Amino acid sequence: MSTAVFTPKFISFDCYGTLTRFRMTEMATAFYADRIAAQALPEFCKDWGAYRFDEVLGPWKPYREVIANSLERCSKKWGVEFREDEANAVYEAVPTWGPHDDVAGGLSKICDKIPLVILSNAMNSQIMSNVEKLGATFYKVYTAESAQAYKPRMQAFEYMFDQLGMGPEVGMHVSSSFRYDQNTATDLGFGCRVFVGRGHEPSNGNYRDVEIPHIGALPAVVGL
Repeated sequence: MSTAVFTPKFISFDCYGTLTRFRMTEMATAFYADRIAAQALPEFCKDWGAYRFDEVLGPWKPYREVIANSLERCSKKWGVEFREDEANAVYEAVPTWGPHDDVAGGLSKICDKIPLVILSNAMNSQIMSNVEKLGATFYKVYTAESAQAYKPRMQAFEYMFDQLGMGPEVGMHVSSSFRYDQNTATDLGFGCRVFVGRGHEPSNGNYRDVEIPHIGALPAVVGL
C-alpha cells in the first residue's frame, strides 16, 4: 500500500474521454473523408472540438443540439456540406461507447472504499449505458441534464455538491480535460485535482495536483 497524496470523502469523475473512450474524432474522420483531404481531417476535428466547447458555455440545451450545432458551425467554417443525419448518428452512437482498457482495473480497487461519483456532460437517457460498461460500482451519477448546466460551468459542479451534501474541499476530481473540468475544479477549491494524460490536452501544472497516465494509476494516489 502506498502513501496517499490525498484521502477524499468522494472522488468525482468526468466520464466521456476520461473513463469512456470518446470516439467523436473517429466518427467525424469517417464521415468527412469525402469532403476534406485526409491530411486536413485532424485540424477539422480539432476545430469541431472547439465549437462543441463553445456550445456548452451558455444555457443548457439537449446534447443532440450541442453535437449538431457545433458540427454545422464547423462545416460552415470549412466550407463543406453539413449533413444532419451524420450529426444524429454521432449522438445515437454515444451510449454504445465503452471504457478505456485501464478503467475497470483501476476503479475496482477503489469503489468499495471511497464513494465514486460521475459528473458528465451527458443526457440522462444515455449515460447509464456508458456507466454500466465501466466495470465498477458508482455511488452516484449526475448529468448536465439534471444540473441544467454543462461543465465547465460552476452550476454543474454546484448541483453535484448539493446532491452529495459535501463541498469540493473534501473531494477529488479526476479528468483528462482542463478546460471542461480542472480549471473550474481549481476555481472551486477541490481538495485534489487529478489530471489523466489521455492526450486530449497538454498538461498544465497550475490546474492539477497530480498527473497520472491512466486510471490504473489512481489507486496509488489515494493510498491503495
